[in-house]
Amino acid sequence: MLILSVIQTDKWLLEHYEDPIKLCEMLEDYFEGSPAEEIYEHLMMHGMYRPDKNGNGTIASLQKKEVWQTVAREIQLLKKLWDGPDIPVFIFPSDTGNQYLIRHFNGKSGLAFDNKLFLFLSPENHDREIIALLTHEYNHVCRMEKYKKEESDYTFLDSIILEGMAENAVAKRCGKELLAEWTAYYTDQELENMWKTYGTRSKKVRINTSKHQKLLYGLRSYPKMLGYCLGYYLVKEYVNNHNLSTRELLPVPSVQFSSGLQG
Repeated sequence: MLILSVIQTDKWLLEHYEDPIKLCEMLEDYFEGSPAEEIYEHLMMHGMYRPDKNGNGTIASLQKKEVWQTVAREIQLLKKLWDGPDIPVFIFPSDTGNQYLIRHFNGKSGLAFDNKLFLFLSPENHDREIIALLTHEYNHVCRMEKYKKEESDYTFLDSIILEGMAENAVAKRCGKELLAEWTAYYTDQELENMWKTYGTRSKKVRINTSKHQKLLYGLRSYPKMLGYCLGYYLVKEYVNNHNLSTRELLPVPSVQFSSGLQG
């Protein structure tokens, strides 16, 4: 059945939209016993909705657009295409009050784990946008499965390759017009220089450090979305030189993506 991987969260929302903590109690078994309050806080940080007066309208709009059916169909295609794992996919409305999310991502976001995936969507998102987001996030899941390294041991290089690989998958499957806007922030020459300036000295920065996050998102004095942009550049260059499919890229060690560059 197509919908086995996609949890029918529309039914959850119809019952508990106004009380997201109660709704997140239904997620506790998927988070190894973490309390609902912590789960909701974490999901909100990545774009999950905060209740508003138009909640029922939002749910009805997503149902009318057959979002759950679209995601169910596409996740099955991606699983076959990449030999990916069968994981639960959860769909919730996105945060309509998050202006950054609306301005830069058209009100949508996702969150991937090695054993589950979340999509936060707006009724404004068209099918191709949703498919591109799912492609990006499910590529993360497949990378984490095929690249045998504990996420807690990830370095800055691992993280940027994870992001670059996912957006490369979007380019190949959905077309460049569906790419995230950050893929066009800098020229290849600028990115080559940024790699020499920032990347080579930061490759081994661990994921659990504040410096990792500053580098990844380009915070403080670092160029905007630095890590994401470097990751996309490294993967794009590697694909151009080796002509590998998305599926073939999944297990490639992160260090190989930078081996042909200075540093």
